[in-house]
Amino acid sequence: MTIEYLKKGKNAADRAVDDAKVTKIVEDTLQAIAEKGDEALREFSIKFDNYNPTSFKLSSAEIENLIKQVSKRDLEDIKFAQSQIRKFAQAQRDSMLDIEIETMPGVILGHKNIPVQSVGCYVPAGKFPMVASAHMSIVTAEVAKVPRIIAATPPFKGKPNPAVIAAMHLGGAHEIYVMGGIQAVGAMSLGTETIKSVDMMVGPGNAYVAEAKRQLFGRVGIDLLAGPTETMVIADDTVDAELCATDLLGQAEHGYDSPAFLVTNNKKLAEDTLSEIDRILKILPTANTASVSWKDYGEVILCDSYEEMLNVANDIASEHVQVMTDRDDWFLANMHSYGALFLGPRTNVANGDKVIGTNHTLPTKKAGRYTGGLWVGKFLKTHSYQEITTDEAAVKIGEYCSRLCILESFVGHAEQANIRVRRYGGKDIPYGEAVE
Repeated sequence: MTIEYLKKGKNAADRAVDDAKVTKIVEDTLQAIAEKGDEALREFSIKFDNYNPTSFKLSSAEIENLIKQVSKRDLEDIKFAQSQIRKFAQAQRDSMLDIEIETMPGVILGHKNIPVQSVGCYVPAGKFPMVASAHMSIVTAEVAKVPRIIAATPPFKGKPNPAVIAAMHLGGAHEIYVMGGIQAVGAMSLGTETIKSVDMMVGPGNAYVAEAKRQLFGRVGIDLLAGPTETMVIADDTVDAELCATDLLGQAEHGYDSPAFLVTNNKKLAEDTLSEIDRILKILPTANTASVSWKDYGEVILCDSYEEMLNVANDIASEHVQVMTDRDDWFLANMHSYGALFLGPRTNVANGDKVIGTNHTLPTKKAGRYTGGLWVGKFLKTHSYQEITTDEAAVKIGEYCSRLCILESFVGHAEQANIRVRRYGGKDIPYGEAVE
């Protein structure tokens, strides 16, 4: 197996140093919020966002006024995107059924899918107003019928972004707060004097948001660790360098630490893509961000075969994987670790990010090895129940249970079974002994 790196990003040691700095800042910030509540929230809002409102929660009148500032066309586009996301989320919800079966006469087993009772949705907007992130979390939670959906977004250029607020409101948020980053995630998760804590935190964000969710997991549930965006293009000679370069930089512009990978078996395509990236960076309005991200986190990996390309892709487990080859269906059948797949040159990651209907909150940092992205099922808890309806079933199950408990030396457990065998079967069983 021969893999050649035509370009590599930061090494693991350097990335670990960066991660350690983030961890410490998040730890200190969350501790301050836990101890000082609203006071700390306001301090951090002023420090990080230069924002000091009378109230972080928007009133109905403020929401209505902000929505009026959004053009008719933009509102129609927001509604179209939300309809796409709602349709797919509803189809996913409809696939999740409550079940009840009778495993033997008189023994009823089942499960119910119950919504999480309160959810906090974080919608990034500091560098870019992430309108689409409101759709992805809030609309999906609404389809799951979560009773309380609250949402937070940072100020954009010193004030609430009207389009983001419109998307939050139209998506179904019951409470909307203007606060960003660690302090927003911390306030919603831990609660303050004026914000009631939630049961679950969802939504994408930068490295600080992802780390805050990681540290808070256990106090609250989280959807997944969705940190700085990652993208991978798997391509062969069926596509050109301009397409590959455009799709790599289209995600690298997210932030200064957004990994982008080209995995190919064609050296000319790899070299041409590097040249195209240099060309596009000279004209891309977001080149100040994308160029740093590409320099530090971009990689071009040349493989000998499609099998090598597949193995490399599964090992990296990128958040977004764009497949443009002569065997896209083969990759679909054999890829097992990723966030979301985008198949064929007509498809692109931006479609998934903004409008096509699948969710853009996806696993990063190899989390695709053990979890998929945000979907309606993340807001539902599957709870089992059981019922025994006949004396005969109570005795039969009790006899097995009694013996299995004594096998593990759990006498108290065994007596829970024995008392039922005595009462419903009329059997005389000595205390603490298994049913013969």
